[in-house]
Amino acid sequence: MDKKKKPRLSSAKLSKKVKKRQTLSRILVLESAIRIADEFGLEELSMRHLASSLGVEAMSLYNHVKNKDEVLDGIVDLVISKITLPSIGEDWKQEMIKRAKSAREILILHPWATSLIVSRMNVGVSMLTYFDRTLGCLHSAGFSMQTADHIINTIDSHIYGFILQELNFPIDPNEYAKEASGFLPQLEKSHFSHLTNLTREVISGKYNGLHDFEFGLNLILDGLEKLRMERK
Repeated sequence: MDKKKKPRLSSAKLSKKVKKRQTLSRILVLESAIRIADEFGLEELSMRHLASSLGVEAMSLYNHVKNKDEVLDGIVDLVISKITLPSIGEDWKQEMIKRAKSAREILILHPWATSLIVSRMNVGVSMLTYFDRTLGCLHSAGFSMQTADHIINTIDSHIYGFILQELNFPIDPNEYAKEASGFLPQLEKSHFSHLTNLTREVISGKYNGLHDFEFGLNLILDGLEKLRMERK
């Protein structure tokens, strides 16, 4: 994962990127906001920068969005709309795997999105559809509505937590074994024998040391399948 600090944004930089002015619309405003957040980080997303990126005055934006909060809600919903929805009536485990993999793939492309999803009350059409379809898929598999809600929270906690760790992991995965070698002398002098042995496995190449998204997901799903069968 590239840990380089994102460049600071200025209106001048954005103005240079503006090509032919397009007819302003809500979707155009939100797509531009996503580009700014992707390239420069969410902290650089402001109504002023957004207007500059579109080659318009800031006041023009308010014909399409009320304020920055509505922009944030809108870009979250637009990102969610790209995630593959589970099908109702199909193999529920395969549908949850498809949903989880798609969510991870999309959210990694937009590193700012996960924190917005977990910290805001998102009630856009895409988010509501995403949740409703997932509820339907699980309920059709035999889970009660309450249990389905708990399942969604559990799976999503795995997805969002894994993504946040993946995005903020302090070591380049390609350098993991090298970094482990640097820690080994210190560990060998300590009483942390299990960590020392694990580090040796990483250094030797027996284990890459990287977390496995599907391993955790399958543990959850296998446990849920057992629960589903017991309740039949």
